[in-house]
Amino acid sequence: MNAILDRLALIMISIISLSLCDDLGDPVVAMLISLTAVALVRILGKGKLSYGVIAASCAVSLFLPPMFLTAPVLLFEALCLGQPLLMAPMVLVIFGSNGLSIRQVIITAAGVICAAVIYSRLSNLEKTVDKLTLLRDEITEKNIALSAQNKELIRAKYNEVHLATLKERNRIAREIHDNVGHMLTRSVLQSGALMVLNKDDDLKQPIMELKQTLDSAMTSIRTSVHDLHDDSIDLKSVIEDCVRAAEDRFKVRLDYQLGDEIPGEVKICIVGVIREGISNAIKHSKGNRITIALREHPGLYQLAFEDNGSCSEIKRTGIGITNMRDRADQVGAAITFTPSPEGFKVFMSIPKKIRQENEDENSSN
Repeated sequence: MNAILDRLALIMISIISLSLCDDLGDPVVAMLISLTAVALVRILGKGKLSYGVIAASCAVSLFLPPMFLTAPVLLFEALCLGQPLLMAPMVLVIFGSNGLSIRQVIITAAGVICAAVIYSRLSNLEKTVDKLTLLRDEITEKNIALSAQNKELIRAKYNEVHLATLKERNRIAREIHDNVGHMLTRSVLQSGALMVLNKDDDLKQPIMELKQTLDSAMTSIRTSVHDLHDDSIDLKSVIEDCVRAAEDRFKVRLDYQLGDEIPGEVKICIVGVIREGISNAIKHSKGNRITIALREHPGLYQLAFEDNGSCSEIKRTGIGITNMRDRADQVGAAITFTPSPEGFKVFMSIPKKIRQENEDENSSN
C-alpha cells in the first residue's frame, strides 16, 4: 500500500510539471507512455524485458521532450529494478534545446530527488523486514529444537522413573521371596512335623487346618512374587541385550512399537521366542541379516522374526521349534514358521484377552 502511495506522489509531481506546458497534447502522450511502462514493469517483474521497457521509455524523451518531465516516475522503477543507468538518455535532454522551462526542470529535479529518497526509505524498510523475517525464522527453529529437546528430556526422565520402578519391584519380589517365603516354608515344614509327631486326636484337625492355611499362603506368596517379577521385566532392554549377542554375525534391525502395559507372561513369551529365534539363526542360518518387528494392536500383540538365510524346509520336531511353540501355547498365541529360499520367518500373534480370561478363571477358582 505504501509503495502505491509513493508512486502516486511521484506521478502527481510529474503531472504538475506537464501541466506547465503550452500544448497539452505531447504531455498527455508522455504521461500515458510512462504509466504504460510502469504497468509493464509491474507485470513483467525483474528481467531484460523490463530493462528494455524503461530504456525505451527514456529514449523517447530524445524525440518527445515532455517525457523528461516524467523522470521521477521512471527513475523510481529503474531504482527498483536495480538499473539506474537506464535513465541515461534523459540526461541528454537537459543539454539539448528542448523547449522546457526552468520551472519545469526544477520541479522535475525535485521529483527525481524525492524518487531517490523514497526508494532509499523503501529499500531500508525491505531490508528491515527481511532481517525481522530471518530473525523470526531463527526463533521458530530454535523453539522447535527446544521443544524437541524438552520432549526428549521428558522421555528420558520417564524412562528413568520406569526403570527405577521396575528395579524396585524386583527388589520387593526378592525381599518377599528371601524373607517371607523362607519363613512360610519353615512353618509348612514345622506343621508337617507336628502332624507326624502329634498323638492327640483332638489336635489333628487344627494342625491339618494350620498346614492347609500355610500351604495356601505359600502358594499365594509364590504367585504374587512371580507376577511382581514378571511385570518388572523391561522388555525392550531385555530384547536389546538379546540382539547384542547376535550383532557379531548379523546386522540386526529392531522395530519396537509396544506400549508399557504388557502382561508378564506375554513378556516372557516374546523374550523366549526371540532368544530361540536368534539362537537358531546363529546355529543354522547362513544369512547376515535379522529383522525383528514388534507391534501392538487394539486386540493383540504381534512378533515377526526373520533372517535372510536360505531355508527350504524345517524340522518341525526340532528342539528350537518345539520350545517356541510351547511358549506360544502357554499364552494362547498363534505361531507360524515359514521357510523359503529367501530366509526363515517366525510370526506370532498373542491375543490380549488371554490375560483377562486367565485372571477371571483364577478368581473363580
